Amino acid sequence: MTRWLAAAALVALPGSAGAQALSCALPDTIAAPRPDLPSASQPTRRVPIGSYTLAVTWSPQYCRDHGDGRDARFQCGSANRFGFVLHGLWPDGEGKAWPQYCRATPILPAAVLRRHLCATPSAQLLQHEWAKHGTCMAGYSPERYFTQSNTMYGRLRFPDMAALSRRPLTAGAMAAAVARVNPGMRADMMRVTATKQGWLDELWFCVDKAFRYTRCPAHQGGLKPGAPLRIWRG
Repeated sequence: MTRWLAAAALVALPGSAGAQALSCALPDTIAAPRPDLPSASQPTRRVPIGSYTLAVTWSPQYCRDHGDGRDARFQCGSANRFGFVLHGLWPDGEGKAWPQYCRATPILPAAVLRRHLCATPSAQLLQHEWAKHGTCMAGYSPERYFTQSNTMYGRLRFPDMAALSRRPLTAGAMAAAVARVNPGMRADMMRVTATKQGWLDELWFCVDKAFRYTRCPAHQGGLKPGAPLRIWRG
């Protein structure tokens, strides 16, 4: 088994800890994902791109809720340790509708899966992200799409999640804590999402068509700033 360190583990800035002291070991072989196709509930939709969302998932909560699933074995059922992992880069529309499943695509090559599995630790999720979102970005190949999202993900810094988990917290305070350790970011440039029980689920970072942080649109959703939030540490 080859030992790889997740990109986020390589840097620990002052005031930025917890979520970044992680490790990721790739298996010798990676099983090919299943096709991810449009459906009646998730149809092909081609609309102009107006902006993007970079979504990251709090892995301890994901594994608490979904760790028994077959597509979660690498992320949750091994010696690997993850904090925030890359969910994906999503093209948004110019209004409330967004593009998805814009063109047919084959199964991702094994080399692409291997290069990006430590950031997005599910081969099936990688297939889904490319099929649903990446195919709508004109001129992008799978490698270019994942390189773009991984570059953005790798630049993110996170606050001390262990410390935040030990004190009363709101969604607004969580966003402010993340913004403080990321130069040029403000709390209104991200959305915080949670489970129905109020546990941290994801952070959604809003960027413009040049991939620069920007204020999130009001319709995007997420928790209200004053909503109480808890962080599961596992």
